Amino acid sequence: MPVYVWKGRTVAGEIQTGELTLDSQDEALTALRKRRIIISSVREKKAEVKFRLPKLGGGVTTRDLAIFTRQFATMINAGLPLVQCLDILTKQTEKEGFSHVIGMVMRDVEAGTTLAEALGKKEHSKVFDELFVNMVEAGEAGGILDNILQRLATYIEKAEALKRKIKGAMVYPAVVLSVAVLATSFMLIFIIPTFARMFSGFGAELPLPTKIVMGLSSFLRAYWWALVGGMIAAVVGIQRYYLTEKGRIQIDTLLLKIPVLGDVLRKGAVARFTRTLSTLISSGVPILNGLDITARTSGNRVIENAIMAARVSIREGETISAPLRQSSVFPPMVVQMISVGEETGALDDMLTRIADFYDDEVDTAVDSLTSLIEPIMIVIMGTIVGGMVIAMYLPMFKLINVVAGGH
Repeated sequence: MPVYVWKGRTVAGEIQTGELTLDSQDEALTALRKRRIIISSVREKKAEVKFRLPKLGGGVTTRDLAIFTRQFATMINAGLPLVQCLDILTKQTEKEGFSHVIGMVMRDVEAGTTLAEALGKKEHSKVFDELFVNMVEAGEAGGILDNILQRLATYIEKAEALKRKIKGAMVYPAVVLSVAVLATSFMLIFIIPTFARMFSGFGAELPLPTKIVMGLSSFLRAYWWALVGGMIAAVVGIQRYYLTEKGRIQIDTLLLKIPVLGDVLRKGAVARFTRTLSTLISSGVPILNGLDITARTSGNRVIENAIMAARVSIREGETISAPLRQSSVFPPMVVQMISVGEETGALDDMLTRIADFYDDEVDTAVDSLTSLIEPIMIVIMGTIVGGMVIAMYLPMFKLINVVAGGH
């Protein structure tokens, strides 16, 4: 979007200059006339060509957004004008990219657009998602923008904490399994061949376990490239299949059915759904819009379909709880509590209680997963390494027996 540099004076005769980010020069002129500026000149700012090395950590993180939101809420609550708040946030934000985005929002607000419209522009979609924009819009309409921003900051912080827990639950098994595979591969590629050379002049029939281990070692050394290529092809194939509607439903269904890990993912999804919907409803966002946004941020297509079914049910004048119960995705306790919340008119409060409960449940499920995986991986590693060691020493035992028998 072009930037227009303008110069003019106020009705009182004070000379002013500035910049406006708008689609055309006509829009810039209209915006200035609304502000009662007597225009001297308006010209498009030429883009500066700059060559910069990429900066590490230049993206806007969830933590950056939470800090921005909470500081914004504090300044509005203190009575500072909206444009002044954004100007202060632009100057004190350390990340250049985020500072530039806030500056663009400030200029749009200064030109007469609402804060929600400025935040909701397509070029800002990677920083301010639909949930953020909708809540700000509800806050502006209700005159409670500072309260809404405080709720948003709390929601962002809790959502990030939940995300870290679920990621931790998924990363831990992957790291342990990777270590096991690397340790086994190292032994088969570098250690077993030493024993193989030793046994080559043995002259006698080798035990079956020894033959199997030596065969695995030879195969891995000869065709390691095929195994690596096969794993990469499998990962790419699964990713491509996941991009299809059928593939996403099947893989998401399978993830929810994995023992222990599936329980963590299900509880995390319930916590995310209930907290997001609670935050939106309590902020004044219409429930149909809230369910639509919540479905798209669920992270699982099976759960997304269940929420969209609830949205259709609400639109037809029915309850949320009925389609959630039929989906069999949500635990009976959650469905029952939502039903009670609908009947009593305290749905947002009930959803918050469910979210708090399932945040704790995710903690418990992650601890259970960790405590279960550790002994299993120790047994697997011990069996693999111990089995290879025994297989390599069996011919030595046989040689000792032969030598002892000869004497």
